[in-house]
Amino acid sequence: MSAEEKVKGPASYFPSIEKTYGQPIAHWMQVLADAGPLKHMERVSLLKSEHALGHGHANALVAWFKAQG
Repeated sequence: MSAEEKVKGPASYFPSIEKTYGQPIAHWMQVLADAGPLKHMERVSLLKSEHALGHGHANALVAWFKAQG
């Protein structure tokens, strides 16, 4: 990917998520994996209520998590 190409989709939130919450994306993927079998919005709610993430950041992480496997 060239320097001019912008990251799109959920990954475009990653730099802001890491800066805002002080954890790498791998940490959030592990939190979601450890949560067990939940629906999309249940995962979003978990990140918002237990980890104080904003809705957009939580939704981006869950979308990426689901896309990975």
